[in-house]
Amino acid sequence: MRVLIIEDDLLLGESLKEYLENNGIECVWINNERKLEEALSLSEFDVIVLDLMLRYSKGEDLLRNLRDKNVKTPILIMTAKNSIKDKETCFNLGADDYIVKPFDPKELLLRIKALSKRVRLPEKIKIGDVEIDLENQIVLKDGKEVKLTKTAWTLLYYLIKNRGKVVSNENILNYVWHDKAVGDEVIRAYIKELRKILPEGSIETFKGRGYKLN
Repeated sequence: MRVLIIEDDLLLGESLKEYLENNGIECVWINNERKLEEALSLSEFDVIVLDLMLRYSKGEDLLRNLRDKNVKTPILIMTAKNSIKDKETCFNLGADDYIVKPFDPKELLLRIKALSKRVRLPEKIKIGDVEIDLENQIVLKDGKEVKLTKTAWTLLYYLIKNRGKVVSNENILNYVWHDKAVGDEVIRAYIKELRKILPEGSIETFKGRGYKLN
């Protein structure tokens, strides 16, 4: 699971990032909301945690803008504002959950996990004669298990998560390899590996744009 935290309190942001990562959640924390668009362009997130009282913007405005841009990622508001009016405003703008400061980090963790389940993929999917068990990370072709490396599995999962959409090389690199310096030829090699497993035509190449899983 990958979570984006938008929080300009340095101590709180750093401590929450450390806590979530210690509990197995990959976390990106930005302390300047002006970096939000860049963060969203570089990666995809399962949950966004958004503070309302930020340095340069109102969290409510950011929330509105995200929903206006059709960002469907679950958004958890994290704020010291605790009035019913504040909560009503945020829920009406498209927030999925609301937690009031101060809070126990365990509660935030539980809420994040609950939100992530709302957009969880089915446990199993079929692509032609290939059955993919997403829960247990098992790929079966004609009933026989096909062994995948961790990297190949992560790439396959990312394509499944974005099935029907063209995903760019840049986004693939950020999701699968994170900050490692990897060239486009490495992506092509792993795409070739997946094409040997999936039915012909399952993965389309869009020159200069990326790849799409049909």
